[in-house]
Amino acid sequence: MFPEFTLRYSSLPERFYAPAEPDSAHQPRLIAFNRALAEELGFDLAAWPGDEEAAALFAGNRLPPGAQPIAQAYAGHQFGNFVPQLGDGRALLLGEVTDRAGRLRDIQLKGSGSTVFSRGGDGRAPLGPVLREYLVSEAMHRLGVPSTRALAAVSTGQGVVRERLLPGAVLTRVAASHIRVGTFEYFAARGDQEALALLVEHVIARHYPELAERPASERPLALLEAVQRRQAALVARWMGLGFIHGVMNTDNTAISGETLDYGPCAFMEAYDPATVFSAIDQQGRYAYGNQPQIMQWNMARFAETLLGLMDEDPQRAIEQATAVIEAFPSQYREAWLGVMRDKLGLGGGWVEDAALAEDFLQALRAGGADFTLSFRLLADCAASSAADEALLALCPQDAEPLRAWLPRWRERLVADAGDPEGRAGRMRRTNPLYIPRNHQVERVIQAAQKDDYAPFEALRAVLAAPFEEQAGLEAYALPARAEEQVVRTFCGT
Repeated sequence: MFPEFTLRYSSLPERFYAPAEPDSAHQPRLIAFNRALAEELGFDLAAWPGDEEAAALFAGNRLPPGAQPIAQAYAGHQFGNFVPQLGDGRALLLGEVTDRAGRLRDIQLKGSGSTVFSRGGDGRAPLGPVLREYLVSEAMHRLGVPSTRALAAVSTGQGVVRERLLPGAVLTRVAASHIRVGTFEYFAARGDQEALALLVEHVIARHYPELAERPASERPLALLEAVQRRQAALVARWMGLGFIHGVMNTDNTAISGETLDYGPCAFMEAYDPATVFSAIDQQGRYAYGNQPQIMQWNMARFAETLLGLMDEDPQRAIEQATAVIEAFPSQYREAWLGVMRDKLGLGGGWVEDAALAEDFLQALRAGGADFTLSFRLLADCAASSAADEALLALCPQDAEPLRAWLPRWRERLVADAGDPEGRAGRMRRTNPLYIPRNHQVERVIQAAQKDDYAPFEALRAVLAAPFEEQAGLEAYALPARAEEQVVRTFCGT
């Protein structure tokens, strides 16, 4: 049933991980299975067992043939403070599989019990965070954002103690890999240059094979440059969707360039760069508008781990790394402008486009307009000015800045070739109608805690086609009413 496992990461020296076994779940029950992803990974679905056996596998009660579960070691800067040892405290890497496209993919159980890295924790995951990660990670994939994926969710039949007793669950997560900036920090903190050199070669072979053609002495710097480019593009995509990661610690920054760890994440509704949802982000470090600067900071921490491999002369290494890190703002800006041009229906590369995009965002802020719906309705305005009033109606505070902006935008559109309907269609394929709005996810969680998974299945189906209008499901596109608003999210650890 499972594709054949390879054990690339566990072939590294044992200081990279700790062997572990998942804890047994009392009464595992399959909540969701992602058949499309399973097919992509090379699962033999013709030999798929019944739900009971599948639940046992995805809960960790039974290990698939060839799996060798390990907890990966890593460190991390958490809210700016360095913790020299974190590691997989509630997750186990079963191994890697080669999918049908020839890509190597990790399969990991999250919430499967304690490991040597649990630091006194139970290693379990409450049902709510598992469902949140399942929905949001799959939505991000459908929205075109590099992301870990959700293969399955299983309830365990036993409680997890947090602020109160909650039902427990296990998520089966798929990733290009689970190697993080914090993985490099773990060995840098120990002065283990041999491990860092091994890790550089492992990451290049897995994620950046084009760098293997470079001389060995150039690869650490080239890796920093390549990782940073991916991270700049990733954050630009987040910003284009109003996505707030919520906990951009270095241990949550994947070297592959995928979005990793959907804890207190959320999608912004009314546009405001200061928006924060995470209950643990008391100072707003990871607010929506701070995300580009935080990623640059994370890349600086990554650069520090590679200095000893870049050049024998410490000063030259620092100068090389500094030049890379200082390029981040321009790399991000270029990626962000590309995202915004697509969202605004702009072709070409006019220098005024950045100001036009920024002024649109400021008009949304002045009006208190919903971020997602504003861009979506702008596509209608590209087809006909008759749609302008519907867009302006999204501004409950002050619609005048947006009203003044629309003629400037239309003047800019004249410079681009193409018919209005064609432009509107392209914009609708870029600007989603449906996102996993926080109040909808919370509604799913509340129902699931009462053993009602119908809302989960309904939202899951809607989010599978985020750009398409779905008849009768208009309510899923609407922002929360005042009484529905959820202003705090929790990571569930």
